[in-house]
Amino acid sequence: MQVIPPALEKLIDQLARLPGIGRKTATRLALNILRKPSLLARDLAEALNNLHDSIQLCSCCFSFSENDPCAICGDPRRRADLICVVEQAADLMAIEKTDSFRGHYHILHGVLSPMDGIGPDEIKIQELLARVRNGTVQEVIIATSSTVPGEVTASYLVDVLQKEPIRLTRLACGIPMGMDIKYADKYTLAKAIEARSPAR
Repeated sequence: MQVIPPALEKLIDQLARLPGIGRKTATRLALNILRKPSLLARDLAEALNNLHDSIQLCSCCFSFSENDPCAICGDPRRRADLICVVEQAADLMAIEKTDSFRGHYHILHGVLSPMDGIGPDEIKIQELLARVRNGTVQEVIIATSSTVPGEVTASYLVDVLQKEPIRLTRLACGIPMGMDIKYADKYTLAKAIEARSPAR
């Protein structure tokens, strides 16, 4: 006997495919949506349906945006000669919350992981090199997480960028080893940006 109606089961299955959401959480979310007015479900479905049509990658920093260039790259008050390299868009959002960084970003969209078949060509490293080599960049801050893949990626970036005529720095104190950057609070991130040190 089927206890859960097929339509509800389908929603639970789809929600459970999201990262960090197990079957129990997916069931709780699905039941919550079901208890709300149907207008909420329609608004949610419309937002999901329009997401991929409305959002694109900024051709400069590779952030998600509805416009190209994105609001940060298109802001003349920000320093285009200062680039902060992050793994994912969530890291950019975390740093922006600190209100302590006034440069531009470069989103790699991943980290190096040879075991998973992710090498330099699978993430946005070549695009970063092209930006640096156009001659306008003065400093690159490597802001990858202090996880093993983040450290491997940082080491690789140091190797390829140290030949360029730029200042190369890394986030400093405040980010504990093994912590993913997007989970750091804004004060810790602000301190790490202020106390950055030369990359070695």
